[in-house]
Amino acid sequence: MSEQTVSHPSTLQLILRSNGFLIGAGLTALFVLAALVSFIWTPYDATQMSIADKLKTPSAAHWLGTDHFGRDMLSMIMVGARVSMAVAFVAVGVGILAGVPLGLYAASKRGGLIDEIIMRGNDLIFAFPSLLLAIMITAVFGPGAVNAIIAIGIFNIPVFARLSRGAALSLWQREYIMAAQVCGKSKALISLEHILPNITNLLIVQGTIQFSLGILAEAGLAYVGLGAQPPLPSWGRMLNDAQTLISIAPHLALVPGLTIVLTVLGLNLMGDGLRDLLDPKLRRVKS
Repeated sequence: MSEQTVSHPSTLQLILRSNGFLIGAGLTALFVLAALVSFIWTPYDATQMSIADKLKTPSAAHWLGTDHFGRDMLSMIMVGARVSMAVAFVAVGVGILAGVPLGLYAASKRGGLIDEIIMRGNDLIFAFPSLLLAIMITAVFGPGAVNAIIAIGIFNIPVFARLSRGAALSLWQREYIMAAQVCGKSKALISLEHILPNITNLLIVQGTIQFSLGILAEAGLAYVGLGAQPPLPSWGRMLNDAQTLISIAPHLALVPGLTIVLTVLGLNLMGDGLRDLLDPKLRRVKS
């Protein structure tokens, strides 16, 4: 009998085999590119109104049509991508920067009073959905993109705190962690040098998922008037504006609606693909 050999496919080979990741990455790249290009060019000024051109259907002049103020829908989608992705990206960053250290610290105190206080605080934040939290913040500071970032970011903190704590707890029982403790390393140093690098893959995957949820949350807040304020375009507010005109100009709702769906779908597919690509078990394939 011949011995069975084990091959280890390269990262590129794994990526090429993952159709979901490729589709998700392609969709995500498309909207990220649109957001970046909007900083230097859009077909029209996204805030310029032209009543003579209002409610135009898609054509060569306006690829996605115009809204009830005659504004070019493609230009608004491009600028709206910038707003949605900026809000979601910063909000996820807030969640990671605050939640991961809390989770690692709680894990290092496993089972103690500090661990209990941190986790019960996370439960308290979870009791307030991001939309309700945004309403509370808006009541004090007023609506706007910054307040949307704060609301979504605060809601992301317990997500990353729970994830990092759960992953870190299993690592604290490993032999190499115990060896580091015997060598006299502090718990903070062990968390930074040994725990964090080993949970980075989980954080990347969760960050991708939370990014898609952040875009949904921003659209929802903008829909009820708590996100980015006029004249800055926003996907959620475009949907809100389309409500009363959907029967005579369905493209007003279809364009931003499909944009949100495709963006979130792309990020979720990319997140699922990353989870598979970063799983070491999938690198061991029998030849």
